[in-house]
Amino acid sequence: MAPERKRLREPSMPPSMARVRGGKLRTGWTTGTCAAAAAKAAARALVTGEVQERVEVRLPKKGEERRVGFEVERCELGEGWAEAVVVKDAGDDPDVTHGAHLTARVSWREEPGVELDRGEGVGVVTKPGLGLPVGAPAINPVPRRMILYSLREALDPEERGVRVVISVPGGEEMARKTTNPRLGIVGGISILGTTGIVRPFSTAAWAASVIQAIDVMAAQGGDTFVLSTGGLTERAAMRLLPQLEEVCFIEVGDFTGRAVRHAAGRGLRRGFFVGMAGKLAKLASGVMMTHWTRSRVDTELLARITREAGGDARLAGEVRRANSARHAYELWREAGLSGAPDLLCARVAENLREHAGGTLEMHAIMVDFDTLEPVGSSPGALELTAWRG
Repeated sequence: MAPERKRLREPSMPPSMARVRGGKLRTGWTTGTCAAAAAKAAARALVTGEVQERVEVRLPKKGEERRVGFEVERCELGEGWAEAVVVKDAGDDPDVTHGAHLTARVSWREEPGVELDRGEGVGVVTKPGLGLPVGAPAINPVPRRMILYSLREALDPEERGVRVVISVPGGEEMARKTTNPRLGIVGGISILGTTGIVRPFSTAAWAASVIQAIDVMAAQGGDTFVLSTGGLTERAAMRLLPQLEEVCFIEVGDFTGRAVRHAAGRGLRRGFFVGMAGKLAKLASGVMMTHWTRSRVDTELLARITREAGGDARLAGEVRRANSARHAYELWREAGLSGAPDLLCARVAENLREHAGGTLEMHAIMVDFDTLEPVGSSPGALELTAWRG
C-alpha cells in the first residue's frame, strides 16, 4: 500500500521567523543599495566640492517612500572627479560580501547622460540569460536604477554628463565563493538586490541565484538540470552525470520548489535532485521549501515507507522514534532494507513532478553521507547516469 499522500506546500521564510539567541535576526543592505549610496555621495562631493560624511538613498520598493542613511567610510576629491566608499553591512546574514567596500568614482564627461562602468572587483557578463548584455558590467537592473535615481538627487546628468565607475576591492576573491564563475560572471562580484534589503540567511539572494542559474542554463540551450543542496551533494551529482556541462548543476539550498517551478516555466525537459536523507524526507512529505526553521522531518512517513519496503513492526517503530532522517536511513541500512531509500526517492520525484505542473521529467537520487555513493533512486534514475554499481 502506497504511503498516504500529503498536500504539497512551499512555506515562506520571512525574517520574522528567523531567531538567534531568542531575538530577531538583523537585516542588512544589498550591494546595490550600498553602490547607490556611494555613487550619490561621490556625485554630491563632485558638485559641492565638499567631502561627504553621510548620505541617504531611497529604497526601490514601489508605492513606498523609504529612505535609509549610510556613513561614508571615505570620500576624496580630485580634478573633475570625486570618489566615495560605503561599507556593506549584511546584518546577521552570512553573506560573503559583508564588509565589502562599495566604491563609486564619479567624473564629469563631455556628453550628457550617465555612463555606468565597472572597476576592480565587479564582474563582467560573459554568458546570456542574466538579463544583462554579454560584455556588460555585472550590475543588475534594480541596482542600476537605484544608482541612476540616486545620482539625479545630487546632480542633473542631462545638463552635464557623468561617468560612474563602481568597484569593490577584493571582489574577485569574494566571487570565488559565489556561483558567479559558473554563471559566466568573471572578474568579480555582481551588484545585486531587488528590494535593497538583505534578509537573514540570504533567502532572497539565494533564491535569486537559483533562478538566475536556471535562466543561464536555458539560454544556452540546455534541457536537463541537476539540483543539489550543497557542495557535497553537488560533487556526488557531478560524478553521477559527468556528461553534463557544469552550468547544468545548481546548488539549490532550500529552494527546490522554486527551482522546479521556474525550470518548468523555462521549458526545460528533465531534472534530477541529488541529496541526502534529510532533504529527501522533507520533499517526500510535500515540503518544497526545506529550511530547518520551516519544517521538520516526518518520521511517521518514514515508518510507513519502512513497512512498505518489507520492514517489520519493530523496525518501523524504531524509525518512527528516530531523531533524524539520517538516523532512519542508518536503521534501514543496518536492517538491509535497501528498498526503503528507493521508495523515498520515488515519492520525491512524484512530488517534484506535481509541483512543477506535471511538465517535467523528474528523478531523485539519494547518496550516502560518508561515501557519497548512490544508495537509492526513483525508477529509471540511475539508468540515466554514468554510475555502475
